[in-house]
Amino acid sequence: MSAGTYTPRPGAAPLPRMIAAQTALETRMLLRNGEQLLLTVIIPTLLLVLFSAVDIVDTGSGASVGFLAPGILALAVMSTAFTGQAIATGFERRYGVLKRLAASPLPRWALMTAKTLSVLVTEVLQIVLLTAIALALGWSPEGNPLSVLLLLVLGTAAFSGLGLLMAGTLKAEATLAAANLVFLLLLVGGGVIVPLDKFPDAVHSVLGLLPVSALSEGLRDVLQHGASMPWAEAGILAVWAVLGLGAAARFFRWE
Repeated sequence: MSAGTYTPRPGAAPLPRMIAAQTALETRMLLRNGEQLLLTVIIPTLLLVLFSAVDIVDTGSGASVGFLAPGILALAVMSTAFTGQAIATGFERRYGVLKRLAASPLPRWALMTAKTLSVLVTEVLQIVLLTAIALALGWSPEGNPLSVLLLLVLGTAAFSGLGLLMAGTLKAEATLAAANLVFLLLLVGGGVIVPLDKFPDAVHSVLGLLPVSALSEGLRDVLQHGASMPWAEAGILAVWAVLGLGAAARFFRWE
C-alpha cells in the first residue's frame, strides 16, 4: 500500500454532478411540500375532473374536456414554474438558504439551472398525470407534439422568469400573497376554464396578451383544432420569457 492512499482530496465535484444533485434535492423538496402538491397536482386535477363532468361553463361545441385539457396543462405549468417556484425561492431567500448556497462551489447560474431543471421534472410528472386523466375522460388530442413541446418550453421560461423576478425582489410574505393572488386571477381570466370570447372585446384583447392566455390558447389551437404552430401565441410567450428572465437576472437580490 503506497503512502497517501487515504489522503483526502478536497475540492468541488464536477459541475454536471453538482447540478444533478441540486436538481434532485430541489425536486424532492418540491414534491414533499404539501402546499406545492396542492398547487401543482390537486387543484389542476380537481378542476379538470369537475368541469369536464359537470356542465358549469359553456365551452362551445364538442366535449368539455377537449377545451379544458389544454387550459389545465397551461395552469399546471404556471402553478409550478411561477407560483410554486416564486414562493419556495422567496422563503429560501428570506431564511438565508440562497445566500449560503451562493457561497458554495455551486455557481449561482448553476443553482438557477438546477431550479429550472427541477421545474421541468415536476412539469413532466404533471403533464403525464393530467394527460392520463383527460384521456380517461374522453379527450382525443390532435396536432403536432413538437408544437406542444415548444409552447410548453416557452411557457415554462416565461413563468420561471416572472416567478424568480417576484421572489428576488419582494419579501417572502409579499411573494406568498402576490403569487397566490396572481394564480387565482389568471385562473379566472386567463382562458384556462372560461373562454376568452366570453369577456368584452376590450378586455379580451388585453387578456390575450397574458402568458397563461397565450399558452392555453396556443395549446388549444394545436391539441383541439389541429393547428400546426400558433406563431402569435408563441411570440407572446417568447417576449414574456425574454422580459421575465432578463429582469430576474438584472434585479434578483440574493439576500
